Amino acid sequence: MTKPLLINDIAPDFEAETQLGPIKFSEYAKGSWVIFFSHPRDFTPVCTTELARAAQLQDEFARRGVKMLAISCDDVDSHKSWVADVSAYGKAEVKYPIVADPERKIAKLYHMLPAEAPGHDAMPFTVRSVLIMDDTRRIRAMVTYPAPIGRNFDELLRVVDALQVSDRLHCATPVDWKPGAKVIVPSSVPDDVVGKNFANGLEVVDLPSKKAYLRYGTHHAS
Repeated sequence: MTKPLLINDIAPDFEAETQLGPIKFSEYAKGSWVIFFSHPRDFTPVCTTELARAAQLQDEFARRGVKMLAISCDDVDSHKSWVADVSAYGKAEVKYPIVADPERKIAKLYHMLPAEAPGHDAMPFTVRSVLIMDDTRRIRAMVTYPAPIGRNFDELLRVVDALQVSDRLHCATPVDWKPGAKVIVPSSVPDDVVGKNFANGLEVVDLPSKKAYLRYGTHHAS
């Protein structure tokens, strides 16, 4: 059994067929961030709604330098038929590739399969995994839902925003953060970086402990 993938791991390379043609993942991902999301199978209701929402957000992810990549455990012919339903439902063309993985090889490589259910001999469907990778193919965030539960793609877009602003400003983001809101500036950030990124200074929260560790800074969304 391969080691589970962890945040900061380099995502493994693979070659696969998609409804848009063959891809080699390392070449597809080169120089871009990538959001890679798995689906149990084609022509299933939750998956159709998710892929449609992903199609609606293609331009938003692209503005952030993020390529989209889906995977579903059916073959290419099935994918080609399915995208017509997805596009019709979401009123948006599916421009991102959907990896065909009928033998679950890539799902196994990326640990997108659930634990075996007792007394269930059928090949398991993939769970709803998401991996967000930066432009070095390093995994920066991961989330996994069970097969029956649809994901929130607006939240995934928010995670990308948070990661990218954190990288740019050497900051962290507080609970329920949205682009343009105040960010947290850890005490470990050097003063020269604070002065460069937060010219208006910091707001230190007065806490009962009297420890000045919760500091907010204001930035402007770019």
